[in-house]
Amino acid sequence: MKVSIITIAYNSDETIEDTILSVASQDYPNIEYIIIDGASKDQTLAIVNKHSKRIDKIVSEPDKGIYDAMNKGVQAASGDVIGILNSDDFYANEQVISSIVKQFESSKAEGVYADLVYVDRQDSDKIIRYWKAGEYQNGLFEKGWMPPHPAFFVKKSCYDQFGHYSLKLRSAADYELMLRFIRKENIQVSYYPEIITKMRVGGQSNVSLKNRWKANREDREAWRMNGLNPSLLTLIRKPLSKIKQYVKR
Repeated sequence: MKVSIITIAYNSDETIEDTILSVASQDYPNIEYIIIDGASKDQTLAIVNKHSKRIDKIVSEPDKGIYDAMNKGVQAASGDVIGILNSDDFYANEQVISSIVKQFESSKAEGVYADLVYVDRQDSDKIIRYWKAGEYQNGLFEKGWMPPHPAFFVKKSCYDQFGHYSLKLRSAADYELMLRFIRKENIQVSYYPEIITKMRVGGQSNVSLKNRWKANREDREAWRMNGLNPSLLTLIRKPLSKIKQYVKR
């Protein structure tokens, strides 16, 4: 099974080397690594080029935002399975991809997801939040559930069949895609109950109450786009469900 890992970057010279090295250190032999850079103005591309022997495809050009870049990566990917690891993120250990592949093989699922921790931007050993995804069951999306996108792997055939990231959404296209694949199209997913991804704090949709409000409006639009109706409390429960990530381990 060939696994394509896509990293999206823009002005990421402070963090992207950790991302690259976490992919390069994986013990799984059949990885295609793709970096899509949005024509960074800092030293990002210089760092990427320094590690070019470890990267299969490098694209650096202006884009229409993070989800446009993700779509470019998906279109360029030739793997059976695709995972997206942004330039602020890195894998928790060297066995992540081999473990995910084993989960695909044993479960025969079309998608596999796992757990994620948010870490301090300067001290990546300091855990801020623990996103324990849990087993998926029908009706969980209505309760505000979603898997962590940087810990979500899905077969390329799902992208081919059900489409890519919507450019109509600015911060919730990852949520919309997983809602579409899992809730609307009912792809079979399997949960791998381990922390596989570490994400530095400071995501776009969480940096302010104003942005969180905009993200909530986009969550509602994600349901509408798919012809689905959330329950009355779904879009309230989704941000509230994150509170326990700060206290539960």
